Amino acid sequence: MRIDPKEFHVHNLRYIIRSAAEDDAKTFSEVRLQIDGETEYLDREQGEAFIDESGFKKIIKEDTESINSLLLVAEVNGRIAGFSRCAGNALKRTSHKVEFGVCILQQYWGFGIGKNLLEASVHWADSNGIKKIALNVLETNDKAIRLYKKYGFEVEGVLKKDKILSDGNYYNTILMGRFND
Repeated sequence: MRIDPKEFHVHNLRYIIRSAAEDDAKTFSEVRLQIDGETEYLDREQGEAFIDESGFKKIIKEDTESINSLLLVAEVNGRIAGFSRCAGNALKRTSHKVEFGVCILQQYWGFGIGKNLLEASVHWADSNGIKKIALNVLETNDKAIRLYKKYGFEVEGVLKKDKILSDGNYYNTILMGRFND
């Protein structure tokens, strides 16, 4: 699906939250690769599960045409600074829910981009009959956990020793969900 673009001004940074377009595919691939190398909060290391331009074109097209998926970008000066995705599916038993994920280039952390992508996604879900938004978050990502709780997400479970990070230690993944009854 698509949403109307919305402009934000935070700490002298102007950005737009909008639906992804097929023209974004090449930049999407580059930005995702860069983000994967900037943080260990995500599942992938840089270069793993790489999606090229044609792969992103397919994802963007499918998400735009789907009634229960949403792919958003945060655009700064015509360049993607981050993105979020609510990935739904057509299976009858799980078509009421979406999986949420968000990625922001590190240089744009602290400008409310993640919060505004989340807020737009929650509004879209609530307005389109989505009953559950599910997400996974690394236990050490306290800022994200606080934000998710602020928007009504609750802890549903913990996957123990789910990730091994560069320090050689294992970390838990927290499963969270937001319900729209």
